Amino acid sequence: MKVKKAEYIISAVGPGQYPEGEQPEIALLGRSNVGKSSLINKFVNRKSLARTSSRPGKTQAINFYHINDAWYFVDLPGYGFAKVSKAQKEAWGKFINEYLSSREQLAGVIQIVDLRHPPSADDVTMYEWVVASGIPYLIVATKADKVSRGQWQKHEMIIRKRLNAPKDAPVLLFSSLSGSGSEELGVWLEELLEKTN
Repeated sequence: MKVKKAEYIISAVGPGQYPEGEQPEIALLGRSNVGKSSLINKFVNRKSLARTSSRPGKTQAINFYHINDAWYFVDLPGYGFAKVSKAQKEAWGKFINEYLSSREQLAGVIQIVDLRHPPSADDVTMYEWVVASGIPYLIVATKADKVSRGQWQKHEMIIRKRLNAPKDAPVLLFSSLSGSGSEELGVWLEELLEKTN
């Protein structure tokens, strides 16, 4: 997939702010600081389209990025260890759930985990929800450049086992540093988007 155009549209905290129209949306889910913004930036070949931060919990709204005037990446707030108040976490949980359960334009979900570590309890819960929803999904294990290539398969197996993912569940290893996995991600997105047309 060639990305010729990518633009930030809006940070929304409720349905009234979501972009209008019927174009498909691909949601990115993952723990705080797992690399969702870095993945978006690498895939669209822009250094700072999505803002990255070393401080977990930077994404505090649902961010919409319009790609090739045809579809959207939707970056949801990270779950897990973000240092925010309990009330803030509950507010995020409410609008994340609202988006995932009621957005008709949602065509697929990319769940992002860290290749270096076994998935957390939050990752497992989210994966179970995604599978139960029936929405097409892809598991992307980021930070592959921080694991030696000879250890990739071992780490992928740990992720599959922890998530209780079947053998045919799509898992992609990705590095926002080297770009490894970008081409495969593009293929998955193209195939998914073709099915929505």
